[in-house]
Amino acid sequence: MSTRSLIVMRHAKSDYPSGVADHQRPLAPRGIREAGLAGDWLRDNLPPIEQVLCSSATRTRQTLERTGVNAPVEFSDRLYGATPGTMIEEINQVLDDVATLLVVGHEPTVSQVSLGLADPQASDHDAAAQISMKFPTSAIAVLRVPVSWSALELSGAGLIAFHVPR
Repeated sequence: MSTRSLIVMRHAKSDYPSGVADHQRPLAPRGIREAGLAGDWLRDNLPPIEQVLCSSATRTRQTLERTGVNAPVEFSDRLYGATPGTMIEEINQVLDDVATLLVVGHEPTVSQVSLGLADPQASDHDAAAQISMKFPTSAIAVLRVPVSWSALELSGAGLIAFHVPR
C-alpha cells in the first residue's frame, strides 16, 4: 500500500464584524490574501489533493475557496468546535482510495491533531516545535500516513512539513 498524505490546515485570518455569530465570521482582507498563498504552496509542493474535509464555518469555507483547491469537499458541522478525537474520527471515515486528504479546521484542534498523530521517531522535530509554539492562521501541517485512513491513530503518522504562508 502506498503512503498517504494528510494536510491539516487552519483557516485563514478572520474578521470580527459586530453582531456576527462566531460560526458566520468571514475572512479578513489579510486572510483572503494568505489563503491564496496557501493554495499556491499546496499546488507547488504537494501531490494533488483528492478529497477535503472542511468545517462548516464561513471562515473555513472561504479559506478553502481562496486556496483554489479543486477536489470533492465534505463540509462538516462536527469539525466546527471539534475535539481532536472528533477530527480523527472524521479522518478515519475517509475511503482508502484517497491518497491526499486536506482537512480545514480551527485552533486548538488543528495543532493538537497534527502533534497527536505525529510519531516522534518519524517526524521533523523543527516542524513539531513550531506547531507547539503556534499554529498561525493559514498554516499547513503535512503528515505522511503509512496506514489506511481507518487505521490512523495517535502517533501513527510522520509530521514531515509545516508551512506558514505569508
